[in-house]
Amino acid sequence: MKIAIIGYGKMGKAVEEIARSHGHETGLIIDLNNLSDLTTANLRKNDVAIEFSSPASAYGNVSACFDAGIPVVCGTTGWQEKMEEIRTRCEKEHKAMVYAPNFSLGVNILFCLNEKLAGIMNRFEDYRVSVQEIHHIMKKDAPSGTAIRLADDIIASLDRKSSWTMDTDPAVDAIPVKAIRADQIFGIHEICYESEDEKLILKHSALSRKGLAKGAVLAAEFIYDRTGFYSMQDLLQL
Repeated sequence: MKIAIIGYGKMGKAVEEIARSHGHETGLIIDLNNLSDLTTANLRKNDVAIEFSSPASAYGNVSACFDAGIPVVCGTTGWQEKMEEIRTRCEKEHKAMVYAPNFSLGVNILFCLNEKLAGIMNRFEDYRVSVQEIHHIMKKDAPSGTAIRLADDIIASLDRKSSWTMDTDPAVDAIPVKAIRADQIFGIHEICYESEDEKLILKHSALSRKGLAKGAVLAAEFIYDRTGFYSMQDLLQL
């Protein structure tokens, strides 16, 4: 399989390494210095694209892949306001896309555990819930897409919460979400339930970018001969 890589930062380079270790060929590589090469003709020379760019670029990059008729795996977060439009176009025009705020297998298992735990904790109103994420200082969006997903999934199951906030003095029905930026942190996410007597914490720590890259390459292999809009839960059958 020939893979186009859109966004050739640290994640793009990790994707390239993992893709080659899986026996795939790297085709088109798009970085800031060759954006003009992101054309329909160039994209069509590839079987699938993997996109890790920036919130400002993701919508246009995914649209370009749709225009070229090639499946796309997107891991860029921070552009949720355009996601429903992209999903609708994908389904209406029979395009193919896997989107995930985090391609780590461990994080996607964490999503399932988080949903299950929120359903259990709905009965125990004495426990306060919060979400915290820590990333490297180069991460542009805050909170992370993973933290937003975790908070949204809690809200769906916890009757006493209706929103999330980064405010230091949150409303009683809002989940406090804290985003910390520190050097060389690949990604830490925590969900904490705390009462006066104890704490219950779900936590995932990324030790390198390879976990994310492996998940993205698995997603590319999954989407290659499909149409539709998919998540990592579809791929992992979670």
